[in-house]
Amino acid sequence: MGAVDARLQQAILDLLDQRRPGATICPSDAARAVAPDDWRPLMDAARDAAQRLVDAGEVDVTQGGQVVDLASARGPVRIRRR
Repeated sequence: MGAVDARLQQAILDLLDQRRPGATICPSDAARAVAPDDWRPLMDAARDAAQRLVDAGEVDVTQGGQVVDLASARGPVRIRRR
């Protein structure tokens, strides 16, 4: 895992910790936290970071309020603490 990947994972956790319990963030929030002026190229990496956190049991990925498998999810997703 590279430095940007680690920063994205930490950004996801930090952003979730700053919100009320049960709140969600978008992967783009983490990308923006890591690279505010050039975040769009980090979107795939942010989703990958979210998947690693799912695999570690830290977060869930949701769509329409329901937990989804990120690998098969199409369109916007949200991330929340487990």
